Amino acid sequence: MANTLLMPKATAVWLVDNTALSFEQIAQFCGLHPLEVKAIADGESAQGIKGMDPIMTGQLTRDEIARGEKDPNHRLKLSDPKVRVPESKRKGPRYTPLSKRQDRPNAILWLVRNHPELKDAQIARLVGTTKSTIEQIRERKHWNSANLQPMDPVTLGLTSQIDLDLEVNRASRGREQAQPVAGDTLLPAALTERLTPAPEKPKDEDQELDANAVFAKLSALKSKDKPEDEE
Repeated sequence: MANTLLMPKATAVWLVDNTALSFEQIAQFCGLHPLEVKAIADGESAQGIKGMDPIMTGQLTRDEIARGEKDPNHRLKLSDPKVRVPESKRKGPRYTPLSKRQDRPNAILWLVRNHPELKDAQIARLVGTTKSTIEQIRERKHWNSANLQPMDPVTLGLTSQIDLDLEVNRASRGREQAQPVAGDTLLPAALTERLTPAPEKPKDEDQELDANAVFAKLSALKSKDKPEDEE
């Protein structure tokens, strides 16, 4: 059984109207943002919501409220309530509203194509379908296969990104990553750098030989020009 606050916003309305608690204390106790509590106090939010007394429901005591009013840093503690709210445990496929059920085949097709590691049971949990429907769509035996378009179930509102990531991580856990086949993928840059031979630098001897050849040609030209000047 879960010990949770009943009607948080209605409780916040009552605490704003009947106590001297700070916005931060009320927000922490009710699970709201301090700005939202401030909007309630200014009459900009929760209009028409009747405040609910947490003392009457046994979720907060007068002594606890008094401690909070004396110490702004005191965090209100939820009392053992008279009414216990059971934890919500979902069994079986996720419920899908009627307005979105027509989009389920498109979402199933998207999951089958983009996340082949997912098992049928996982897809059924995500979009609220049956294994037979998943098998029909995977084998293109669905009655509307020709018109199906893969669509992200998160975008369609059939599941949340958190639930999708969780199922993908579960399916990928323990699976060995496929090794790339030679020629199918590019090699890492570090590997190609090791394989590519470095360009050879010109040797110093070659440079000296080239310099000697140049000086030899210059001296030969000078020797030819001297007899002409003397004449």
